[in-house]
Amino acid sequence: MFKSVLVANRGEIACRVFRTARAMGVRTIAVYSEADADALHVREADEAVLIGPAAARESYLDAAKVLAAAKETGAEAIHPGYGFLSENADFAEAVMAAGLVWIGPPPAAIRAMGLKDAAKDLMDKAGVPVTPGYLGADQSLECLQKEADAIGYPVLIKAVAGGGGKGMKKVERSADFAAGLAGAQREGEASFGDPRVLIEKYITRPRHIEVQVFGDSQGNVVHLYERDCSLQRRHQKVIEEAPAPGMDGPTRAAVTEAAVRAAKAVNYVGAGTVEFIADASEGLKPDRIWFMEMNTRLQVEHPVTEAVTGVDLVEWQFRVAAGEPLPLQQDEIELDGWAMEARLYAEDPDNGFLPSIGRLDHFQLPDDLRVDTGVEQGGEVSQHYDPMIAKLIVHEDTREAAAARLADACCEVEVWPVRTNAAFLARCLDHPRFVSGDVDTAFIGAEEETLLAQELKDEIVAAGLTDLFEASRQRSRLPTDDGVSPWSGQRETITGFRLNGPERSLITGSVNGVPQEALLTPKRQDDASWYEVSLNGQTFQVAPGMEGIWIGDRYVPAWFGADQTVLFDEGHAVAFAPASNVAQGAAAASDGSLRAPMPGKIVAVSAEPGQAVTKGQSIVVLEAMKMEHALTAPFDGVVGELAVAVGDQVTDGAVLATITASANAGE
Repeated sequence: MFKSVLVANRGEIACRVFRTARAMGVRTIAVYSEADADALHVREADEAVLIGPAAARESYLDAAKVLAAAKETGAEAIHPGYGFLSENADFAEAVMAAGLVWIGPPPAAIRAMGLKDAAKDLMDKAGVPVTPGYLGADQSLECLQKEADAIGYPVLIKAVAGGGGKGMKKVERSADFAAGLAGAQREGEASFGDPRVLIEKYITRPRHIEVQVFGDSQGNVVHLYERDCSLQRRHQKVIEEAPAPGMDGPTRAAVTEAAVRAAKAVNYVGAGTVEFIADASEGLKPDRIWFMEMNTRLQVEHPVTEAVTGVDLVEWQFRVAAGEPLPLQQDEIELDGWAMEARLYAEDPDNGFLPSIGRLDHFQLPDDLRVDTGVEQGGEVSQHYDPMIAKLIVHEDTREAAAARLADACCEVEVWPVRTNAAFLARCLDHPRFVSGDVDTAFIGAEEETLLAQELKDEIVAAGLTDLFEASRQRSRLPTDDGVSPWSGQRETITGFRLNGPERSLITGSVNGVPQEALLTPKRQDDASWYEVSLNGQTFQVAPGMEGIWIGDRYVPAWFGADQTVLFDEGHAVAFAPASNVAQGAAAASDGSLRAPMPGKIVAVSAEPGQAVTKGQSIVVLEAMKMEHALTAPFDGVVGELAVAVGDQVTDGAVLATITASANAGE
């Protein structure tokens, strides 16, 4: 066994690999960019090397810098994690040529499975069922349009080198094919340096089923059962589970045997995932599951497989890379219970799921389950990398128990001021369709209105406003940068007065940027004191505490900042501030200004000054945090100023374009 390992990655996967390495007595080495100088994975490693600026292409994706770091630190092995260089065959060859142990599959296997069209052709020859589609070399619009028309709509256009939903476009009708193709080619070129695509028939009730496989250098290949990753949003996985709901014995045998055949066809060594698309319109059936692709690396969702099999997949990676045989044979790998994983993203579901960046002033996750993360309180969520900040993993005897426990865990998430999808995840897990196992890849899209519904509860508003009142009277607050307390002067707003009886106080504050007010009456009985709060015709009993607030007999955790109070209601963060701090809506588009929701790069401009546009029409496409975000016209009008061009780097809040309303626009 090698004595040291360098992880050519960052964040939670680097921390995850370090955990196993430490348990095995292997010295750990991190690499980091300038943006990650204070990152958790840097501090958790025994040694760390700076390899470049924040941009991934100049740091984590620079193979030469990674190899130089390995040489500098005396690393004996390199683990690529997932993403970045993990499926780069040239990098794998360079690692081995440098005399280092490559903890991954052979470069030939990476290449064989790296291009979706070639991989499908190979799988077809190996007897693995593949989805109907076009895999040809002719990449002209005319040819691809003709093939798509022949396959029948809807179709999926997929970058041949793609993954993670990048370079993938669903096209519903022939008239939209050219635009979808252009988007897929642009994302393929930007993300993988390859604009080529393939076309597949779009399955109307698709389930995403994948099988964990593992091979060793002695020619043994086993599977560790299947995972279901059907809960997706824009082709990005959200919740994964093992095993797959509704999977019977014959279907499991068919899909796992096909996965093993696929791995053997490329002489696979190490951890890999064979992904299948299933037509679930009549449930899972052996003859309705087709090969999609193979990921020649460890997967983000590997913890659910570890939970139901009791196997440490990273330990297996280490041992197989060191030349050892697989620790277990197929008949020794048992399936136990049910596991689920939720991906906690730094994103704002209430704002189109736009990534949320910034400092984590408050970051608290539940501690009674497995949590894989690469950030901590006081750290930063950077614009330069993927917005996933943690994975919450549970393991229970039944699927129903796993879903309930994971939903509870998501409700316990406390993060501020970075926004997260915690409440959205909880609602997914609580949804009757999900609980019953009625899931497919279109589930979130079909149920999005319900999943996004987040009415501000009167009891939470009452509690937060009460805390503003209490804070102005009793709680010590830190001054702002100018030395003035944001609470000064609030007494004039909340001075007590009498309304036909006991002393009452009117409190006005900002709730998520919107003014709200409530009437408070202090109450006391024996040694207990609280407020009776009147709001929207209802009355609540509220008792502020030092770390949270009681609403009747319900306790709501809180975070108290210098100029605000934040309540965490079932994973949803609600911010309260003095009335004078009501937000001005810097990024609002009601005036026709299209502003950058975050720093990023302009990758497309689809309008020009003076052009008539309609509401919802794409004007500018911004690339940030590895995703494209289309900024659209807020109403029918005419493009006025267009302040950016393709290739421009823009800052958060920058005006990109302006739209002037016009009654004649579009005529």
